[in-house]
Amino acid sequence: MSAADLPTPDELLAEIDATQPAAGELRLWWLGQHSFILKSHEALLYIDPFLTDIDGRLIPPLLRPTDLAHADLICGTHDHADHIDRPAWPVIAGASDKPRFAVPELLLPSLAGELNMPRERFVGLDDGVSITVKDVKITAIPAAHEFLDRDEATGRYPYLGLIFESGGRCVYHAGDTCLYRGLHERLDRWRFDLMLLPINGRDAERLKANIIGNMTYQEAADLAGEMDTVAVMPTHWDMFAANPGDPDAFERYMHIKYPHVMVMRPPYGRGRPVS
Repeated sequence: MSAADLPTPDELLAEIDATQPAAGELRLWWLGQHSFILKSHEALLYIDPFLTDIDGRLIPPLLRPTDLAHADLICGTHDHADHIDRPAWPVIAGASDKPRFAVPELLLPSLAGELNMPRERFVGLDDGVSITVKDVKITAIPAAHEFLDRDEATGRYPYLGLIFESGGRCVYHAGDTCLYRGLHERLDRWRFDLMLLPINGRDAERLKANIIGNMTYQEAADLAGEMDTVAVMPTHWDMFAANPGDPDAFERYMHIKYPHVMVMRPPYGRGRPVS
């Protein structure tokens, strides 16, 4: 990936601010890994924004933490560095009083203290919990990264997937997850226009190295096909050499097995409609 292929932070920020979806429309930008920007007619949301330039990342940060001062909500699906970016979040919060931060309820007390951020900046989510941000409804479901890891004391989950609904459009950001018993039944409540699914898979060597796994590309493809989504995007395959996935194999598999589902692979930092 050449830097010439990527927008500069100022170019991307200008595009985001200039983009005004009509009522009932959604616009999506991919920042690499499982990081996205979702903009509706009224709301601007960031999902797992990974902005810290740590060693080993293959796709550089496309925005600076201070650029997110315009956001209505920052979502962190779970407490790993490429999903809840601990160095970046206090900088975002310090740049503006506007953004709130949605995290798994189980993690909220410790995160607020450890990040030295006011408790009132956070909102907690858990299985079946919904919040509304302007014209977007967000509902959480559990994710299994490689296990559900439900907390015995509270019954809450440390890993979440998020469903975004606005103006009749519906997007599922799976978070980091494997398939688990009950996932299909939970998702059956919705008819998805777009599913954002990790495809980097898992194996014994990575798990031993504490690289916790996700769906294989075949599992992700079957989930998208079985849920009869309009479109699907393979994610979480591009950021680290030790934790890759194969989006080309995913796309070939989808075209053969589920040709009615559109595979979406937008360039980094270039807005695309959710249709």
